[in-house]
Amino acid sequence: MKFPGSVLVSVFLFVAENAFALYLSSIYSLAGDSIWLTLTLLFSLLPCVLVQLTLIFVHRDLKRDRPLVLLLHLLQLGPLIRCVEVFCIYFQAGRVEEPYVSITKKRQIPKNGLTEEIEKEVGRSEGKLFTHRSAFSRASVIQAFLGSAPQLTLQLYISILQQSITIGRSTFMALSLLSIVYGALRCNILAIKIKYDDYEIHVKPAAYLCIFLWRSFEIATRVGVLVLFSSVLRIWVLPVVLLNLFGFFFYPWILFWRSGSPFPENIKTMSRLGTTIVLCSLTFLYAGINMFCWSAVQLKINSPDLINKSQNWYRLTVYYMVRFIENAFLLLMWYIYKTDIYIHVCAPLLILKLLIAYCTAILFMLVFYQFFHPCKKLFSFSISQGLLTCFRCLCFPCKRQKRSDPAERADLKSPDDSETPIQRQKSEPQNRNPNLKVPAES
Repeated sequence: MKFPGSVLVSVFLFVAENAFALYLSSIYSLAGDSIWLTLTLLFSLLPCVLVQLTLIFVHRDLKRDRPLVLLLHLLQLGPLIRCVEVFCIYFQAGRVEEPYVSITKKRQIPKNGLTEEIEKEVGRSEGKLFTHRSAFSRASVIQAFLGSAPQLTLQLYISILQQSITIGRSTFMALSLLSIVYGALRCNILAIKIKYDDYEIHVKPAAYLCIFLWRSFEIATRVGVLVLFSSVLRIWVLPVVLLNLFGFFFYPWILFWRSGSPFPENIKTMSRLGTTIVLCSLTFLYAGINMFCWSAVQLKINSPDLINKSQNWYRLTVYYMVRFIENAFLLLMWYIYKTDIYIHVCAPLLILKLLIAYCTAILFMLVFYQFFHPCKKLFSFSISQGLLTCFRCLCFPCKRQKRSDPAERADLKSPDDSETPIQRQKSEPQNRNPNLKVPAES
């Protein structure tokens, strides 16, 4: 049975972040910074409550008689008791023979064009551990993008304005960045397991390392760009954030309305209002993820699984091209309107470093999909071929139009040349032998 290390990492980041958030809140309270105190507590308590609700929802505790667990969740101690429960199940597994065993069928990744279907016995303990891992994976994503990401942005913004950084704040920012990267990594793994649910998937350490570097460069660059822009144009950062959030929030709904599908009833145990609330929460989380990095999980509301299982290279290419242009534009605005607090900063060099860091993130992403993706053999074509196709569709429409213009001009004929070839053949005398002359009429 696999060691539940992901659960341990999720709980450690959850506890450490909230502890440092309370510590910094006390410092802001003593200093009289009520705005920083309020925002720090908000970005800490809101995701904490959402994590508790996620764990309760996944384990369906409301339908079970577990008042102690519900009380601990109400006290914001749910992840701790869940972690203790996970390790109790793990250490007790295998000591007693389990009477209930289910059999799952998975296909192996094709080797030399051949694939085999394997059967695996899953005991009750292993099934419980799988549920706990799934719940903590989703909780880590919520904690990362609805809590850690805005928290990191806020603390870095405070550090720039105060032109000082303490050990506590730097540690808190490092934990927040690690939490965001870990949440993005779990999102990638979760997307792979959902899209290729029929296959036995093994993610290698090199793939984890590649995803970690990809997400680290991407998220750190994005946060840095937003903080630099907001430090000089505070009023205009709100339209930028709202445009990103509302754009990605309504995008899955627009696709759903265009499809003409009926209202989804994916959660049969809930009413239509409850289903709407859950779907809006999912799309809001989807928007929060895309605000800072590419969401590996693409929502599809009219699908029974709510996930688009197809690999859309076109959407991936468009996202990174638009995001690169947006980052460059925000950095340009920062360079134009930068204030005296950046007098000792070499602005062109900083812009160049941030853009290179974002390109490095894209490079690690390409390396992952090309070489380390666990299901790369199932792709209809490789990432390089997909990106070349997308670039041809995006960058060469004008050339195609120019090439088609001569053909269109050739098709345009004058009124005198409107006869068809058959009519011309009938009207002109046939003279196949060049030595014969047609006699003139007398």
